[in-house]
Amino acid sequence: MSVTTLSATGKEALDKFIAKHTKDGKVPGFVLGVSNVEGEIYFQGGGLSVPDDPKSPEIDADSVFWICSQTKMIAAIAVLKLIDLGKLSYDTPVGDYLAPFKNPVVVDKTSTLNTTFKPAQTTVTVKHLLNFSSGLFYPVVKDDLFGLPIGYTSNDIHAAADPLAEYFKILLGPLPGIPLKFEPGTDFIYGWSSDMLGFLVEKVSGQNLEQFCKAHIFEPLGMKTSFYLTPELKKRLVELSFRNENGDLCKWNNQIKAIEHDPSKVKLFYGGIGLYTSMRDYLKLLRHILQIKTDYPVSNPVLKKETVETMFTPSLTEKGSESLSTFIMMPGLQWSTALAVCTEDWPQRRRKGTAFWGGWAGTEHFIDPATGIAMVFGIQVAPTRDIESLKLKAQIEAELYAALAPPHLPNRL
Repeated sequence: MSVTTLSATGKEALDKFIAKHTKDGKVPGFVLGVSNVEGEIYFQGGGLSVPDDPKSPEIDADSVFWICSQTKMIAAIAVLKLIDLGKLSYDTPVGDYLAPFKNPVVVDKTSTLNTTFKPAQTTVTVKHLLNFSSGLFYPVVKDDLFGLPIGYTSNDIHAAADPLAEYFKILLGPLPGIPLKFEPGTDFIYGWSSDMLGFLVEKVSGQNLEQFCKAHIFEPLGMKTSFYLTPELKKRLVELSFRNENGDLCKWNNQIKAIEHDPSKVKLFYGGIGLYTSMRDYLKLLRHILQIKTDYPVSNPVLKKETVETMFTPSLTEKGSESLSTFIMMPGLQWSTALAVCTEDWPQRRRKGTAFWGGWAGTEHFIDPATGIAMVFGIQVAPTRDIESLKLKAQIEAELYAALAPPHLPNRL
């Protein structure tokens, strides 16, 4: 395949765009990183790591972000690795390892555990977790639409003698089995599926999720990524900003309850939200996946080629695709075994076949095999779906695609 690069004029225009928007104050500081199959072709950003603290470092490629739901792709890759190793299959019943899935129930309300229900008729499998067709949902709290669910924020979980049992106690409440919105495999809903993938990794491998990901993903790719906010990572951490009801940005002061950040207290690893990493390190993984997908020579691939292909292959029903498209507010979306997938071009932006996702605090990534690039965008602002950040991401992506130069032949080893 040919290799995509930036033109000199395109890079200059992108530099100017980013410089303007890191200074205009509409969003906190941010960073953009881009890679082709050979390596990084762009990294630029700016702004303060700690809002309103002029002594704090400028945000750059090595700044650390709490990536929230960008963790989900990595939890999926960990399970796909176990499938490659023959220790799991897509059809493995989740109840073989996690007891609350032996008798799941389909509930009539997703906003409360005080609900009528009926036994699920379909066994929840590993594939249902991978493509979010399990029926597992994040409960909707009427007065806190943008907050994180208590399954992530409860201090009781980490303080319990058995953190996983305490977690399931919160999720189940008075119900006899894990609550689902619909029969597994019939639809899409965003929820706890990725966390269950992480718990499966631990049950099957005998390692905790941190250990498994380090051994099979992070260390092979040279990523200093962790479920622990270690002192080394905290030195480079970009702190959250908060947009208040007036639309103004202010310093983070726990306006919304978050996950436990103190590494000495973390006793349960969340495959749906719990990782800290730099955008440069996350881009290493995206580039590696892009290389495998496009048959670029790599040594020690983390996944088999046929497994990587599943990360770009639609797997939802038509109803599931409609639900996902409604959730993201973009047409023609699907979900693979790890990521959302575009089934059509986005004008002036990513191409059909792009696999992507983002995080609660505004980070985002995609892999566009048709164009031959992977992208990361790092920012830290709450509440989630910040309008100014969403507008900026759409604009910066269009600027990036306008900056691309005609591809050239790669320098293969």
